[in-house]
Amino acid sequence: MGLEDRAAAPMRTESFRASRPEIVGPEVPQKPFPIHLSGAVQRGFGRGGKDLGCPTANLPDESITPMSSVTETGVYYGYAQVSREKDGKVILPEEDGRVLPMVMSLGWNPFYKNERMTAEIHIMHDFKADFYGHEMKAVVLGYIRPELDYTSREGLIEDIETDKRVALKSLARPGYERYQSDSFFDLNT
Repeated sequence: MGLEDRAAAPMRTESFRASRPEIVGPEVPQKPFPIHLSGAVQRGFGRGGKDLGCPTANLPDESITPMSSVTETGVYYGYAQVSREKDGKVILPEEDGRVLPMVMSLGWNPFYKNERMTAEIHIMHDFKADFYGHEMKAVVLGYIRPELDYTSREGLIEDIETDKRVALKSLARPGYERYQSDSFFDLNT
């Protein structure tokens, strides 16, 4: 699907921002969630950390099919884990290998006019080093909002910060917290 084949993302409005809930989703994940994703972290466009103050880990295109085939574009929440090992050697410190809360953008990033769909995961943790090439696993548990377009970078940043708060509050319920110990993750790190 190319740029000309997809509908334009709705524009973010002040009324949308004012009406955003603090917690989203039911008390426990419901179909199609949970969705399990995994793949080696690859370099993206380099805008998340530099331009938006929100570094992201990008999954390979082929690893997002389990999600893109059953959901719509937008912002999601769940848990993610980066492998401490790369090429058989432990590289990352123990705290960087924990299962951590995340938000994920699945879509075309209309503000930047992307020409392909991407899955960009922001893990809510201050990593000590980059982890390109490390395996990452994510369990997506719910939907926050649709993909939107923006008239300003500041508006996008404001919504990203709100998305992170909504994700943390939504994950702080027993039906979601239990996924931090999902057998999909490597819990022996």
